Amino acid sequence: MSVSQESNVNFLQKYCLSTSLFTRFILCVLGVLTCIAQSQAAGLMTPNNSNEALDLLEHHVEVVIENGYAITSIEQVFYNKHTQNLEAIYSFPVPKKAAVGEFTYWLNNTPITAEVVAKKQARDIYEKEKQAGRNAALVEQDDYRTFDISVANIQAQQKVRTKLTYIQAVHIDTSVGRYVYPLENGGVDEQSLQFWTQNDTVEAAFSFTLNFRSAYPVEQFRLPQHPNATIEQLSAQEWRVSIANQGAKAQTAQEQNDAFNAQSTEQSTTSSVNQYAHKLDTDILVYWRYPQSHPAHVDLVTYKAEGANKGTYMLTITPGDDLKPIVEGRDWIFVLDYSGSMQGKYQSMVEGVKQGLGKLNPEDRFRVVIFDSSAKETTPSFVHATAQNVAQQMRILEQRQVGSSTNLYEGMEKAIRMIDADRTTALLLVTDGVTNTGKTEKRQFLDLIKGADVRLFTFVMGNSANTPLLNGMTQASNGFAISISNSDDIVGKIIEATSKLNHAAMHDVDIKISGIKVSDQTPSKIGSVYRGQQLIVFGHFWDNNGDKGNQVSVELSAKIAGENIRYKTEFEFDQALRQNASNPELERLWAFAKIEELENSLRYFGQDSDTEQAITDLAIEYGLVTNYTSMLILEEQLFEAYGIEQSNKKRVSNEQAAREQRKLAGVQNNRVDQQQPMYNGPASNHSGGGGSLTPFMLLFIIMLGWARLTKPKC
Repeated sequence: MSVSQESNVNFLQKYCLSTSLFTRFILCVLGVLTCIAQSQAAGLMTPNNSNEALDLLEHHVEVVIENGYAITSIEQVFYNKHTQNLEAIYSFPVPKKAAVGEFTYWLNNTPITAEVVAKKQARDIYEKEKQAGRNAALVEQDDYRTFDISVANIQAQQKVRTKLTYIQAVHIDTSVGRYVYPLENGGVDEQSLQFWTQNDTVEAAFSFTLNFRSAYPVEQFRLPQHPNATIEQLSAQEWRVSIANQGAKAQTAQEQNDAFNAQSTEQSTTSSVNQYAHKLDTDILVYWRYPQSHPAHVDLVTYKAEGANKGTYMLTITPGDDLKPIVEGRDWIFVLDYSGSMQGKYQSMVEGVKQGLGKLNPEDRFRVVIFDSSAKETTPSFVHATAQNVAQQMRILEQRQVGSSTNLYEGMEKAIRMIDADRTTALLLVTDGVTNTGKTEKRQFLDLIKGADVRLFTFVMGNSANTPLLNGMTQASNGFAISISNSDDIVGKIIEATSKLNHAAMHDVDIKISGIKVSDQTPSKIGSVYRGQQLIVFGHFWDNNGDKGNQVSVELSAKIAGENIRYKTEFEFDQALRQNASNPELERLWAFAKIEELENSLRYFGQDSDTEQAITDLAIEYGLVTNYTSMLILEEQLFEAYGIEQSNKKRVSNEQAAREQRKLAGVQNNRVDQQQPMYNGPASNHSGGGGSLTPFMLLFIIMLGWARLTKPKC
């Protein structure tokens, strides 16, 4: 059945019913914020000194979410309208926790699969082929910011077609799922902005299709920034979401291929341009919500190639709602970015602070630190959140103007010096940019955090913020980081964060699997888990028991308020789990998680050739784009000439075949604790996560202001 805009409104109203009256009041107040600034978007890059821009004719996105992970494929058609051969460079934000493992380039209507090569070697070969006038393509990662696709020697008056695929684990938080297709790059890469202009317009056809399959019932889907999206429930376990620009329709890969081959250049570049033009300037964000009765559960997805002894697993634990509320007063230190990138956003942030602090519990105390190229405290000491103290703080903040560079370290250092050892303290950091002044090394930040008895909670605004640094700091303090898209549902995010803050958390979390040989579990250290959060771990298992089953146990241990707790379940590790060949993508997901750990080590300890080589080896073996490897396309006969084994071609073929088989097999139920549940009762949900306003509500109110101000909507 089709879900209309009215249904989306009903979804929002259900959220609002579980919030406080103040929350609803603030949302109404912030609805009148004025639109000021523009964020950059994904698109084709052209040097500022060049007039030879290429056209992006088509952009089609297909997403499949099943078995706890998402597969995203992007097909694009570029067109060279000039009279000489040119290079196309397309840049888009790096999806969080996404493993890029497949890139295809059509030459003479024949798809060629990219192979993973060490980054410098790949770039050298690409440049050599470009200079020789031959066809070549390259996918590189620009650290944590973007993926760049380069296509050499696009013939004059000709089109080329490419396809990029990445996979990522999908997390459920407080019984709400979230998928984001990132398009806004945030505009924080100053060097790139000085050199490149970016064309974010799809001239001919744009489409986005998401197919969702789940063994657990879903109540509703919604897209906050795309109310005209088509949402269909295909069955009790399957949903489809689609977006298309005016007149365009979602097509199968074969239909797209036929249309691509048949369509003339004139048709692609004249009559259809005005009719179908589409901007890639807004993240596509999809929410789905599970009912209040959604159970706490343990899911296990496995993969083992035929004839292999070693397999790969993904274990997902969705905890029950048994973390108790916190009622005592607390200390809060707000660390707020007012650097140059906050131009047009600062006054909105101040208004959010004013409205939020005015409703805090008077027993709570607060301090405020703001930072640009240096850090400044705007409160003389910890003050109680009385009306008088809030008014005085607002007068100070309202007179402040945005600054220049971003000295995050000094802001954090000053905040940590303010901690009162006799009270529980949390730091709340809000930033939309990248630290570029003062101390900038990750190790310096981690040492600073580890030396303080404090929890850090970070709100990462936009797709280009330094997430490796910000996430690393929060993990080191046993806090949590939340990435915020301009397209996020602010109501749901307020409830999500508030419920975490208002409840106890699990610390020193550890997961042990016994009854079967396992190793290489990643993440190796879990840290803390807050209300509503899932635990997802990857690892390897060995099948040393022939056709016999194994009784396997999974035990989660942690500390809650200093008390040791344990949760446990047992189940049969039967043949269906031991011999499952339907999820080959798990190998890439494990390798990506392992590489993340190695990269975090490098960012902390500094350059290390052994670790860098380990990352390179893993990425080449499992076919992944990293800071040390790239994907390279050559004319088919040249792979052998350059000594490049086409192992990724075999891996991609295996994954594509498995996806087709999964379509025929139907929805897979991966729950393993049905007979002996690890938790009694349902998972946490928003209806139980209300309560009084906390500083987390304040920060999400700030985020709403940012979301309204970063892109014109009025």
